[in-house]
Amino acid sequence: MGIGKNLSETKGRELCELREETNTNTTNSNNNKSRRNRRHRQRKMSPGQKLFQTCNEVFASTGPGIVPSPQNIEMLLSVLGEIKQEDVGLKPEMAFFSSNNPRRTPKITYLHIYECQQFSMGIFCLPPSGVIPLHNHPGMTVFSKLLFGTMHIKSYDWVVDLPPHMPTIVKPSSETEASDMRLAKVKVDADFNAPCDPSILYPAEGNMHWFTAVTACAVLDVLGPPYSDPDGRHCTYYQNFPFSSYSVDGLSIPEEERTAYEWLQEKEKPENLKVVVKMYSGPKIVEN
Repeated sequence: MGIGKNLSETKGRELCELREETNTNTTNSNNNKSRRNRRHRQRKMSPGQKLFQTCNEVFASTGPGIVPSPQNIEMLLSVLGEIKQEDVGLKPEMAFFSSNNPRRTPKITYLHIYECQQFSMGIFCLPPSGVIPLHNHPGMTVFSKLLFGTMHIKSYDWVVDLPPHMPTIVKPSSETEASDMRLAKVKVDADFNAPCDPSILYPAEGNMHWFTAVTACAVLDVLGPPYSDPDGRHCTYYQNFPFSSYSVDGLSIPEEERTAYEWLQEKEKPENLKVVVKMYSGPKIVEN
């Protein structure tokens, strides 16, 4: 009886182990199949759709001032870096990129792709000499990809690493100058030629930039989160002044480094800035 019981228990255990092994193999097989199907879907996805899906994933758990994880940043930069002008239905000869009157400030076209509370996607189309003036992105992480053309980019960070006794804010000298001037350091000041790697601006570093089209060009922008006046994320414009324009007691910068510093002062939106918003009409992107 004891032997029979032991045999029965042994068979029971073997059957249980066999069922567990079968279930495990089935689960593993299903997981592998799911991964293969996901990879297959990603391969079939259009580049724009892949960017949309990646943004959904990257910005799902972020918010104002919260930067995506390093892994998510690399993932988004990789996807953004693969996108070409034809993937979004753009050609340099399109009307967006020409200026009818060379004496006037060129009109800029913004192609709206998508926007939600977490992120926005859009394309700025600039004719030659088109300018997006110096502006900020409060609490935002900004990803930009130059799709074609040559663009001069100048970006700044606020100066926060000087000794505490050195002032970085200057009060205006006259009542007509309403806003203070704040010291910023030039981070980038160079021409970029497509194709080139995407760029990123971080919320804690000031993330202010200025675009000037050397030739006709297009820039794909991803903002996380987007601008929102009700939430206090306004677009602020700035006027820049050389460091040498103002003498400030107690502030000392080595002479050979002074060209890397400038004073920035808030200003109203430039009157000659004309941005026309149109809906994106390139390859379809499905919201799901």
